Amino acid sequence: MSPLHHLPIPEIAPHALLRDRTALDPAALALLQHSIATEGLRTPIEVWQLSTPRDGHKYGLISGLRRLTACRALGHTTIPAFLRAPQTIAQALAQMVTENEIREPVTPWEKATLILNAIHEGHFDTPDTAIAALFPALPRTTRTRIRNHVSVVEALGPLLTDPTHLTTRQLDTLAAALQSGHEDLLTATLHPVIGQGSETQWSTLRPVLQDVLREPTNPTTRRPRRLLKLRQGLTITREACPGGYTLRFTGAQAKSGLIDDVLDKVEELFGTERY
Repeated sequence: MSPLHHLPIPEIAPHALLRDRTALDPAALALLQHSIATEGLRTPIEVWQLSTPRDGHKYGLISGLRRLTACRALGHTTIPAFLRAPQTIAQALAQMVTENEIREPVTPWEKATLILNAIHEGHFDTPDTAIAALFPALPRTTRTRIRNHVSVVEALGPLLTDPTHLTTRQLDTLAAALQSGHEDLLTATLHPVIGQGSETQWSTLRPVLQDVLREPTNPTTRRPRRLLKLRQGLTITREACPGGYTLRFTGAQAKSGLIDDVLDKVEELFGTERY
């Protein structure tokens, strides 16, 4: 068993490693602080010694971000820690993921984001190699699902507000829409609600996703058409609604006069029946 060390908290860099947990729940953190204050820290954190100390840090955190944060908030100057010796950063990432999966699994979005960030930083070449290294114990179907979620993070991450709350089922639905060639449609649907709350964004996406799943696009005829983007600065999306469909016009040219022209064309096609 590795010897236990009591390390100075200021010497531990909490973010020397990519973190899979992007946010700490305040309520859970408060409960942990209370537990440590009354009963002490039961489980040591895990660190590795940095080859080159930086910013006063001699150690990088592998696992125990919540424990380290709670002890720092309580004013502790040292913390019990196991000193590990990973051969690579990728190996340290795998140790962190394993520890978090045992204690409190991170959200599906956070898992996919970690994989994408690890690839961008050069620790892995592809999502498949990253998933195999970080989640070796998961069955193949689950690893495939995570791979699909990575595509959602990559395609829609910059457009979504607080996506860590997306459920596995919601991510599966988004991934299915992306795989069927609807990335432009989802992007166009989200653009008018960028920066708005996650509930508003999902309410906007839901009818589009339901329509895509209910009536898949024919790969030969490319119908039904759900998106039209024109160079003049106009985007038209088709959205299902109770009793029919809605055409949504967005962009610089989405003006009242244009809508009048469209209505005139519809009138020409079907004739006039006034009420």
